[in-house]
Amino acid sequence: MNIAIFVSGSGTNCENLIKYFADSESVNCALVVSNKAEAFALVRAQQLGVPTAVTPKADLHNPDVMLPLLQKYSIGFIVLAGWLPLIPDFLIEAFPHRIINIHPALLPKYGGKGMWGHHVHEAVKAAGETETGMTVHWVTPVCDSGEIIAQYKVALSPDDSVEIIAEKEHQLEMKYFPKVVEDILKTL
Repeated sequence: MNIAIFVSGSGTNCENLIKYFADSESVNCALVVSNKAEAFALVRAQQLGVPTAVTPKADLHNPDVMLPLLQKYSIGFIVLAGWLPLIPDFLIEAFPHRIINIHPALLPKYGGKGMWGHHVHEAVKAAGETETGMTVHWVTPVCDSGEIIAQYKVALSPDDSVEIIAEKEHQLEMKYFPKVVEDILKTL
């Protein structure tokens, strides 16, 4: 299965996935797509020998650009790993139940528009949560509303700073996300 990883930022999850599947006989990280030309994830992917593409908003929303790009690399599954824009409906229709997203909170809490990265961790801290975690879910046309596939939790202390909360949650992503992707792909 050729997968595409969609990213908007530094790409630690992207790099983790590429390395995890590097020796796989059944999964190939065939393409990394970013909506931002300056995303460090592109550098990480290129250093690991994975082709990259930049798709600004106009390209992302153009089926005549996106579908041929994904077809060129025979993509069968899309993993959003720190991808910020909403996925256009035509992509969801072209990849039914074949697009997943990772979210840095325990959905349905702290999801939706504007809830990404530090914004999520700041909200978790402000609410005085005693735990946080990561969620992997199917992508639908409504932000962060798809069926939950997996969640992993970590305890929080009232003394934890936003940065510590972010680091605790990120450790869960590094540990569990590649295995969740692998398990999903085994069912296809």
